Amino acid sequence: MISLDPRDMDERENYKFLIGSVIPRPVALVSTLSAEGVVNIAPFSYFNIVCADPPMISVSVQRKSGQMKDTSRNAQETGEMVVHITDEEIVEAANDTAVEYEYNRSELEKADLSTIPSTKVKAPGIKEAKVRLECRIKQIIPLGGKEAEPGCDLLIGEVVHYHIKDELYDKGRIDPQLLKPVSRLAGNSYSKLGGIFDIERPKYE
Repeated sequence: MISLDPRDMDERENYKFLIGSVIPRPVALVSTLSAEGVVNIAPFSYFNIVCADPPMISVSVQRKSGQMKDTSRNAQETGEMVVHITDEEIVEAANDTAVEYEYNRSELEKADLSTIPSTKVKAPGIKEAKVRLECRIKQIIPLGGKEAEPGCDLLIGEVVHYHIKDELYDKGRIDPQLLKPVSRLAGNSYSKLGGIFDIERPKYE
């Protein structure tokens, strides 16, 4: 077994080991609104659940040359974001939003996506997504980096409203086979849901 110290590697080398090891990763498609009212959309695979009471999720947004990306900046300025679960039907459009435009230019110009008004936040949702999570930002935590310059911003959002396509919903649960979520691997690779199996959690006697 290869044994390595991350302190002996540069950021790119660590990045490759992490994205190749921590797989599959769900892909959040995040929409935010700038202070000037411009819609920003971007995909992030550093994304997961934080808490269920209240419902909270996290999205880690890597900085570029120490500078906040539009998603983090907008979330900080407005205190809102809408997180969508990327599925097979919208994954290519979601990938199109990864284009690095200048600040306050909307990725809607490139992506085949449309917006829909949210219920409790001003940031719009993505109409084509099967699951939308309207969030209010609870905390933004700068992390990592070197020489007191953060490498990323961890966005913690409280879900204040759910939107779930009717066909996915069954007795309080979401059908994963109908959601058809995609996940991120390393490089340009993604994966589909694949096989599902159950393992019952052991009980202490």
